[in-house]
Amino acid sequence: MNKAITDGVLLMPPAFGNGLDMWSSGNGTPGSDTYEGAVNAVLVPADQDFGGCLELQKTASVQKLRYMGETPLLPNCYLRVRARIKAVGGNLPAVRIAAWAGGAGGVHVDGVVEVGPTVAIATYGDVVEIAAIVGPGPRGGVDMVWGRQAIYGHFGLDLTGPNGGVVRIDDIEIKDVTSVFLRDMINVVDVRDFGAVGDGVTDDSAAFEAADDAAGGRHVLVPAGVYRLDESVTLNAPAIFDGTVKMPTNKMLILSKSFDLPSYIAAFGDEELAFRKAFQALLNNSDHESLDMCGRKVTVTAPIDMQAAVPNKTSYATRRVIRNGQLTAADGAVWNTPTITAQASYSANDPRKLTNVANIANIPVGALVEGKGVGREIYVRSKNVGAGEITLNAPLFDAEGTQNFKFTEFKYMLDFSGFSQLSQFSMSDIEFQCNKYCSGIRLAPSGLTFHLRDCFISRPKDRGITSIGTGCQGILIDRCQFLSSEDSLDVPDRTSLAININANDAKLRNNRATRFKHFALLGGANSVVLGNHFFQGDDVSAGVRTAGLIVASNYTNTTITGNYIDNCSIEWTNERDPSPDFSIGFSFGAMSITDNIMLCGDVAPWFAFIVVKPHGTGHYLNGVTISGNKFRSVNGIIDRVERVDTSFSDLDFARTKHLTFAANTFHNIGKQAFNPLRLRHREASASSTWAIGVNRELPFEGHLNGVDSVVAMGRISASGGAANFAMPYAETRKGAGKDEARLIWNQPVSGEVAVTVRMDS
Repeated sequence: MNKAITDGVLLMPPAFGNGLDMWSSGNGTPGSDTYEGAVNAVLVPADQDFGGCLELQKTASVQKLRYMGETPLLPNCYLRVRARIKAVGGNLPAVRIAAWAGGAGGVHVDGVVEVGPTVAIATYGDVVEIAAIVGPGPRGGVDMVWGRQAIYGHFGLDLTGPNGGVVRIDDIEIKDVTSVFLRDMINVVDVRDFGAVGDGVTDDSAAFEAADDAAGGRHVLVPAGVYRLDESVTLNAPAIFDGTVKMPTNKMLILSKSFDLPSYIAAFGDEELAFRKAFQALLNNSDHESLDMCGRKVTVTAPIDMQAAVPNKTSYATRRVIRNGQLTAADGAVWNTPTITAQASYSANDPRKLTNVANIANIPVGALVEGKGVGREIYVRSKNVGAGEITLNAPLFDAEGTQNFKFTEFKYMLDFSGFSQLSQFSMSDIEFQCNKYCSGIRLAPSGLTFHLRDCFISRPKDRGITSIGTGCQGILIDRCQFLSSEDSLDVPDRTSLAININANDAKLRNNRATRFKHFALLGGANSVVLGNHFFQGDDVSAGVRTAGLIVASNYTNTTITGNYIDNCSIEWTNERDPSPDFSIGFSFGAMSITDNIMLCGDVAPWFAFIVVKPHGTGHYLNGVTISGNKFRSVNGIIDRVERVDTSFSDLDFARTKHLTFAANTFHNIGKQAFNPLRLRHREASASSTWAIGVNRELPFEGHLNGVDSVVAMGRISASGGAANFAMPYAETRKGAGKDEARLIWNQPVSGEVAVTVRMDS
């Protein structure tokens, strides 16, 4: 590039022969003395070495020669000032290129170098060439670095040394030599050409912005060095980083045309810091909806507080995505799991509060809460230190009064809990390598439709995904793998959990989870659990199994369909009910468990795939469908596939409504269950009352509450052998277990009937 050619910029000063009124003996500024009519300066029309030239006698300690015209110095331009000189008499002086730096408004730019290298003239008649390069940036070979403030110069030379000498000076030459410094003038704009220093101390923000403004479709080059940016900087041109930048946490670097993680790693030189700054830019940049990690691995040395990375945002609700990379935890004490035991009070009248909490200042938001009468996955959602109150993510079922609670703070690789609300945020194709050091993701206290897709959460220490509030509302988890760190442990020794959800409308689809204590806890309603494979077995003979899926709400309106439920159970509880005894409502209702593969192997015979666990009295089943499932036990027979856990209470089977338990298949199951249940009963001796038992084949060993049909399978004979055509009537809920019916005939009869009975009404 040559500005004199490309932009028509006038650089060359006029020849001396055009007159000395444009040549100053001072700084060259307006009003300074010229050599026109000076006694120590004369034009020489012909010289054997120079042709026309200026003959000048040195009469001052520094004899100045400056062109009075303002030679422009553009931000991305470098000029070479060149002169040839020879001594013709008197004392031999030294000579150097010199200039006066001018800024906007004609002011002098202080603090810049305004002289080039000094050359001594050794002999008379020898032609000495001097030169210096002036430009905005500190490049190698640049003698006078003027930065961005200098916009023009008065260029010339100085004679130094003893006075009295006479020299002849050829016409001074100024040329654009920018191409010497720029590697590719078509594609690159260098921030140093706009005044960037790169010393790690000087604020180079303005230089970056200026380079970007001048790029015009070219790349902005950040050469080797450390560039301090004290202000937020947006680069709209593609950026190339050979050097690195540093900036305050609350200032942003937005690489609009290079918005991917490798570019931020190149910019900051630290992949963990780069990830935080790229996330900061993602939430402050309307030009991009996603941050592409481009397959890069980021080593995470401490929990990443995602909100602290974006100090200007406490909530966010616009779709944003992080995709295509790996986060891997490095070992360190920072991941240790602290616990605090503190006394607090609880009342069912304010079911999400702990009051009078001791040592509350040291109890972290997001800590797991454990204690007597506390259900699973109860967390500190927020706290009010002044009031001594903690707000919980869910109620407790039986913790009335004052007791000691245990608070455990899991450490998460990505922690969004600093946001008050985060909605429409997505992560896809990310591997979270927790390496047994840390947990995976902690969600914000509130928000909608967090989406995790095609991700791996590998070997979390405690939790895969934790919700401490309602940031899981409408959560979508699709095609993800949750790989436990507890594979080698027997089931009773495991403590980890892949997912917990408190709010409604969760979608868990086509995921796979291995050997956690629990795959997922669903605390809300209207959930869809579809096509997942979760397994939790071990190698212990006749071993115990834990729940794979915990549904912690009695009226749940949930569908569990097409899953592979392997060596674990579905446990349905009301452990988040502050008044667990049934009074009003729908009780355990609106559950559909259909078309699942349910497999267990080498388990204790009392294991069951479906467990209902009421925490209070009076509860019943209301609108439950369990159909199309394939139940199978290998290496042993289990008693049945469904049961009630009566640790706290039993169900009220007299109130069962709308229960369908049909079209399932059973292999190696001791007692199969059906509702409605079809029976054959044969009465060999004539009797007017036939007792019809169900042989424990009603679901959950419930009560026989109804008889749908009685069909004679052949002759019904009276005691004399005559056919009896009368129909019996039925009485239900008979026997000690209320699981028998009585058929009452008009006379003693014998024969065989097909009876359809049911446990619901």
